[in-house]
Amino acid sequence: MRITAKAPCRVDLAGATLDIWPLYLFHANAVTVNFAVDRYTSCTLQTRVDSSITLRSLDLKLEESFESLEALRAAKSYKLGLLALLVRFFAPEAGLLLESMSQAPAGAGISGSSALMISVAAALNKLTGAGYKLEKLREVVQNIEAQVIRVPTGAQDYFPAMYGGASAIELGAGGVMHHSLPVPEAELNDRFVLAYTGVPRNSGINNWEVMKAHIDGDRGVQRNFDRIAAIANGMRAAVENHDWTEAGRLMREDWTNRRKNVPTITTPLIDEMIQATRRAGSTGAKVCGAGGGGCVVFLVEPEAKSRVEQVIAETGAQVLNAKVAARGVQVRSYE
Repeated sequence: MRITAKAPCRVDLAGATLDIWPLYLFHANAVTVNFAVDRYTSCTLQTRVDSSITLRSLDLKLEESFESLEALRAAKSYKLGLLALLVRFFAPEAGLLLESMSQAPAGAGISGSSALMISVAAALNKLTGAGYKLEKLREVVQNIEAQVIRVPTGAQDYFPAMYGGASAIELGAGGVMHHSLPVPEAELNDRFVLAYTGVPRNSGINNWEVMKAHIDGDRGVQRNFDRIAAIANGMRAAVENHDWTEAGRLMREDWTNRRKNVPTITTPLIDEMIQATRRAGSTGAKVCGAGGGGCVVFLVEPEAKSRVEQVIAETGAQVLNAKVAARGVQVRSYE
């Protein structure tokens, strides 16, 4: 049997880091706002006649093999931890070749690892007949990702990979709930630019630092997150109402508050890009994910988009060709 799966990455507009348990429990009406982009992660599973398991990352150019599932379980470390732990969890009865691919640049902050895990988990779910619903798969992969990176993980990154389009992720005592936002793809495509700094970010460290400060009672961080939560609710309303002027203003305010929480969220190149693109017609900008490198998203007026892209290129960063991905994870099987 051969099974393929692919899922899109995401860009977050507001409310990032609030999606890490238990931070969202401390702020009223916590929400994150994001949308899926057509930078895809994918995987192919091919069953084998023997019991051996081979894991291969085409973008990372890494591979490792095990004589059997039992040998994989017994291994003390892995080159491809996300893939190995997913295979260990789903425990396929037959041997297999698992190949993965990601179109997200290294450390881009657009949830390449989370989207990849949705792709691989959906394929393994199909292969093994485990029968997990999509929401349960999200819980599984979120827990496994935490096992790999050894720090708490947020919930928002998986939903664009699951459902596509623009989303509001509500977070509270009742759990994590996904709501699609009615935004025409063409309208949003005209109003955002995605750039890669060329420097990978480290989301686990940045998120852990700010989370620890919050839990330890840092009142400044706690107040900033109150404001970030309010901004995210405002962003949701602005996107729903197609008020892009307000969305740009809120993105600027979100970025200001995030820099207060973790000064290392920015870099000289990011600062240069944001200042230069503002003069060229960007209405707002922020790093994707935890920052410190990776990608930066810009909101722009449609007539300024090409100018903003040119200015970004002049700073030495890379403009990524990206559009809204309307569909989430897709799985196909071939006998």
